[in-house]
Amino acid sequence: MELNTDNPEIAQMITAAGFETNLHDYGDGFPLMMIHGSGPGVTAWANWRLVMPELAKSRRIVAPDMLGFGYSARPEGITYNRELWVKHAVGVLDALGLDQVDLLGNSFGGGIALALALAYPERVRRLILMGSAGTPFALTEGLDAVWGYTPSIDNMRRLLDIFAYDRTLVTDDLAELRYQASIRPGFQEAFSQMFPPPRQNGINELSSPEDKVRLLPHETLILHGREDQVIPLSASLTLHEWIKNSQLHVFGCCGHWTQIEHSERFVRLVNDFLDETGNESS
Repeated sequence: MELNTDNPEIAQMITAAGFETNLHDYGDGFPLMMIHGSGPGVTAWANWRLVMPELAKSRRIVAPDMLGFGYSARPEGITYNRELWVKHAVGVLDALGLDQVDLLGNSFGGGIALALALAYPERVRRLILMGSAGTPFALTEGLDAVWGYTPSIDNMRRLLDIFAYDRTLVTDDLAELRYQASIRPGFQEAFSQMFPPPRQNGINELSSPEDKVRLLPHETLILHGREDQVIPLSASLTLHEWIKNSQLHVFGCCGHWTQIEHSERFVRLVNDFLDETGNESS
């Protein structure tokens, strides 16, 4: 992995679907693509920093900043939607010459991962959805606050309180770090274009049709924090009902940050699930 020593969020730049893309790509073995969530100032590194090194001990990690987020391109005049983000994600696979991957999506990233698996089932071996969008649900106050964020330290602190069940994780240093990330040139401008009011439309845009999801052939692991204030637990219950070959693990005393609040358990569950595959392919 080529790291900018001054900023671990910046790894290597590739061109994916025609867009400059910041990508973390390291480890050996069958590839696991990880798609981050949609919090303000988010990057792949910020989302997955605690679990990427552990997961990379037994598999190749491919974690891009999605189009419009982090250090990837933010094209002017573009309309962000599910189809565009799927195109970008598949472009990452094509740029790396990866015919098939395991796929892990968090929140917004779960909605994109689900849509990718439906549109390109042969490109996905196994699917993991964590605190995932992808089904219709009523807009929560938490998600409205996330997508409606305007930059300030106080607003970022309130968001972090929403994300985490364990408030000891919400330090002044973390709030300052994430606030500074949210005000980097171009970040907020792109972010504010993605999920404008009425924000229920953003949930609907990330949702895949029930009849198609019910035909999804992939073995799927669904993870959710019981106290999640951003994406309700009911969304994962719906996914579990719709996806025939699915299993659901619910973390107690956990908000929207499963991979941060329960990082060791998260890594064990993901590794155990993916290690079941053996010679399986879809």
